[in-house]
Order: sequence, then C-alpha cells, then structure tokens
Amino acid sequence: MITEDVAPVPAPAGMTPGEVELLDVAQRLLSKVWVAGRHEVATALRTPDGIIHTGVHLEGSCRRSSICAEGVALGAARAALPAGTPLGVDSVVSVQIKPAGRFRVIAPCGVCRELISDYSPQARVWITTVDGAVTAMEAIDLLPEKTRRVW
Repeated sequence: MITEDVAPVPAPAGMTPGEVELLDVAQRLLSKVWVAGRHEVATALRTPDGIIHTGVHLEGSCRRSSICAEGVALGAARAALPAGTPLGVDSVVSVQIKPAGRFRVIAPCGVCRELISDYSPQARVWITTVDGAVTAMEAIDLLPEKTRRVW
C-alpha cells in the first residue's frame, strides 16, 4: 500500500473537468491497492452515461496470465450496462507510480489499445508521449492502419 508521499500528477492542459476527475480517481485507487510487482497500474474510464468505471492491473505468476487495468475497467463497464446496450467509452486515464515516488499517466499497451479501439475508436485516451508530454489521442489513432471491424 502507498501512503500520501506519492506525488500526484498535476492535471495536464487540455483535460476537461471530467477527465481531471478520472485522473484523480485512478490515482486514489492506485494509492489504495498498489503492490510492487502485483498491482502497479490503475485505470479510470467514463462511459457515455457519465459513469466512471475502474480497473487495477493484476500480475500473474505466469506473465501471460496478467491482466491490464484497462481491460479490467472495460469489463466492469460492460458488466454494468443493460443487456443489448453496446459498450462505449468517452475517456480513459491510466496511471502508474514511477520509481521516484510520483504518479505518471501511461499509455495503454498494444493489446489494450486494440481492445479500447474495438469498442470505442473515438475514445479520448490520455498518454505520456516519448518526449514526456501528457496529451490525449483518439483510441483509433494509437493504432495506425488498424483493421476496423464493426462490433
């Protein structure tokens, strides 16, 4: 468990108030559940109905059995919807804790990029770029030349 000594990520320019709330929810969740090597990422996402859903990374003893926080959050969002309602996502924010004891916004892995864009290609996904800037991209733009399927 992490204590208050982990520095939060300040809200980056361009984040809507709702996305700032997602950032805060993800950081608070990870503060509560963080365990080195087991639960190192938390995700908060908002569906079009305005509800926030969260997920936590689950590391397995066999690395292939691990599950990313984004996939857990998407599953929770789908489980909360009435039968026949398609899954949609407006915004996604994932965070981890850097070794220096600070939160940082992270980009989803390739599998999670695929998953998010399958269900919500227009979702705004917050990432930290290779030059350190925190910005939002549409999920579909995280996978150039993706084969688009209708789900």
